[in-house]
Amino acid sequence: MAELAALEDPKTREVNERHGDDHGVNLGRLRALAKRLKTQPELARRLWETEDTAARLLALLICRPKAFERDELDAMVRDARTPKVHDWLVNYVVKKNPHAEELRVAWSADPDPVVASAGWALTTERVAKKPEGLALAGLLDVIEAEMKDAPDRLQWAMNHCLAQIGIEHAEHRARAIDIGERLEVLKDYPTPPNCTSPFAPVWINEMVRRRQDGQGVRA
Repeated sequence: MAELAALEDPKTREVNERHGDDHGVNLGRLRALAKRLKTQPELARRLWETEDTAARLLALLICRPKAFERDELDAMVRDARTPKVHDWLVNYVVKKNPHAEELRVAWSADPDPVVASAGWALTTERVAKKPEGLALAGLLDVIEAEMKDAPDRLQWAMNHCLAQIGIEHAEHRARAIDIGERLEVLKDYPTPPNCTSPFAPVWINEMVRRRQDGQGVRA
């Protein structure tokens, strides 16, 4: 904890707090510290228990993802207060855990929008890597009905899933683009130069174009 405190930088904290993350540790330095510590499950649990954001991020880098029980991960997602901790927990730990599919189904139907967003993030992973058994048309039905009025983090996760369906599955691409165009979610999101807009129709078309270019076929 003393070492993490020494890495605290006021300017980094100012930037992070604009995104809802209450810590001032440069993530590159945090990763370097994790690399030095290597995997230490017991230390990871103790760091998580401090409830300090930087300590929790470090914990997620040095834990053993497959060691967590289902109920532990459920409690951790509900206790992850900041966006970066939530994001790393889902992407670095839950996705690698054997209970991921069971949690995906449970979380997607959870009344807490932040917990539900974790379920959608896991669904997006399946859309891209293991779509067998997913009802993609049904997912589009839910997105079409609920994304427009969803709270921010849930809306973002549903929009990512919408884009991923359009990118990965040509048979659903036209409908995914149409839903995005009609709902206009994130249409005006400020996008830095050389970055792809999160507005689903733009995102889908750009990623498909890149893939086709990579295969030597013009879009």
